[in-house]
Amino acid sequence: MKIISINAGSSSLKFSLFDMNDESVIASGLFERIGIDGSSYTIKFNGEKITQEVELPTHVDAVNILLDKLTDLNIISSLDEIHGVGHRIVQGKDVFKESVLINDDVMEKLEAIKGFAPLHNPANMLGIEAFRKVLPNVAMVAVFDTAFHQTMDKTTYLYPVPYSWYEDYGVRKYGAHGTSHRYIAECVKQILGKDEFRLISCHIGNGGSITAIKDGKCIDTSMGFTPLAGIMMGTRSGDIDPSIIPYVMEQEGKNASEIIDDLNKRSGLFGMSEYSSDMRDILARCDEQDEKAIVARDKYVRRVVDYIAQYYVLLGGADIIVFTAGVGENSIPVRRQICEELACLGIKIDVELNNKRGEMVKISTDDSDVLVYVIPTDEELMIARDTLHLIDR
Repeated sequence: MKIISINAGSSSLKFSLFDMNDESVIASGLFERIGIDGSSYTIKFNGEKITQEVELPTHVDAVNILLDKLTDLNIISSLDEIHGVGHRIVQGKDVFKESVLINDDVMEKLEAIKGFAPLHNPANMLGIEAFRKVLPNVAMVAVFDTAFHQTMDKTTYLYPVPYSWYEDYGVRKYGAHGTSHRYIAECVKQILGKDEFRLISCHIGNGGSITAIKDGKCIDTSMGFTPLAGIMMGTRSGDIDPSIIPYVMEQEGKNASEIIDDLNKRSGLFGMSEYSSDMRDILARCDEQDEKAIVARDKYVRRVVDYIAQYYVLLGGADIIVFTAGVGENSIPVRRQICEELACLGIKIDVELNNKRGEMVKISTDDSDVLVYVIPTDEELMIARDTLHLIDR
C-alpha cells in the first residue's frame, strides 16, 4: 500500500511517497516558489535526483505535476496505487486531539481555527484542497503537530493570566513539533523494550522544543501558545520578559506586530550573533573567537539545559534523553556542551560515540545515570502511519 505524506507551505509543497509494506521511501521531493517567479521542483527516487524549473501558479498545479511525474517516471504505474494522502497541520488547537480523516466538517473546523497559526494552517489547507481536487476519491488524513501535547493537564497548559482569556479566546499552551516528539517516543519504546519510561525529547533545529514524556504521553513541552515560546532558536527569541515588548515599541516607534516579527525572525542565534541563524556558522565563528558568536552559542546551550533540568525534576528523573532535528542530530559540539552542563545529574557521554552525525546512536557511557541517544526524526513516516491506520480502521 502506498501513502503520500504532504507538508504544504504558503509557496511550497514537500512530499514523501511510502511503501507501507516495509515503510520504505519510494520517492520524495519539494515544489518551491509556488505562485512566485522562478518556481521549480525536485524529485528524488531510486538514487536519482531530478530538478526542473516550471511555472507553478497554484498548489493545484504543483499537485498535478507531482502526480504526472510519479507515473511518467514509472515511480508508480498508475494513480490507483495511491491509497491515501496524509497532511501535516501545524495547529489543531484543542479541537483535534488526534489525527482525523478529512471531510467537509473537518475543513470547516480548520477554517474556524486558522487564526491560531496564520502563517501555517492556511498553507496546510491549500495542500489539502489541492489534493482533494485532483484525487477526490482518495482518503486523506490530517495529522496535527499539537495533538500529541493534548495529554498535558490543566495546571500545565493554562497560563497564570485572567481565566477569561482561556475561556473566551483559547489562550493556553498548545506546543508544537508533536509529530516529531511522538516519533521519538515510539523509537524509545522499541529501544527500551517497555511501555513505562521517562523521556526528555530535545527537538532542536532552526526551530526547537523540549518535551517531557512519561510512558509515551506528553507531560509538558517548551513551546506555548505559539512556537515563539520556550528555548532560544535560530531566529526566535524563546521565552522573554513580556514587558520588553511595549518598551521597545516606544523606543523604536513600532507596533506590537512588528516587535513580534522581530522576535520570530530576527532574534535567537541570528539576533545575538548579528551574523547567522545556522548553528554551523555560529560554531565556525566561535572557532575564530568571535565574542558574539560564543555568547549566542552558550546562551542557546543554557536555555536547552534549563528545560532539560526542569523536566528532569518534573518527571522525577529521566531514563533517557534524546537529541533530534538539525542541531540535535548533527551538531557534535553542541550535544557535548549540553551534556557537560548536565553532569551534576550523572549524565556522561562518550566523546567517540558522540562523534557522529545524522544516525541513530547511543552516545552516553555505560556508567551514565541517564541514557543519551541521537535519533533522526521522521515526521513524514508518522504522518504515513497515521494515514494508514485511519484508512484501515
